[in-house]
Amino acid sequence: MTDVLTIAAVANDPELVSLALHLGNRPDLITSVYDGTALIAAAHLGHHEVVRRIITGGAPLDHVNNLGWTALIEAVILGDGGPNHVETVRALVKAGADRAIADRDGVTPLQHAQARRYDEIIAILRDG
Repeated sequence: MTDVLTIAAVANDPELVSLALHLGNRPDLITSVYDGTALIAAAHLGHHEVVRRIITGGAPLDHVNNLGWTALIEAVILGDGGPNHVETVRALVKAGADRAIADRDGVTPLQHAQARRYDEIIAILRDG
């Protein structure tokens, strides 16, 4: 089930995200076959402004999808380590996303970032 909020998140449309939240779209709604949320969808794409708005709208920061991944893990694993994903990770950490939640193999977001040599993300995950 996909909703307007998730569509706007994937399309990287911050204004529509804000409107959807204002009109009552729920940021905790499960909207994908992976049991994901709009926040997870936006995080893996590096849509940092959308991520910030969905967080402000009350999204569950530590929702774990059926792959065993949170928005923070997806931003690292599916991201490219570039500026958009750096800002996405920064927004999630600043909002209080749990950096200790590991994937099903016990690998934390920090360990994934270290394996990929994403230095800026490593610093954020270490220092908050």
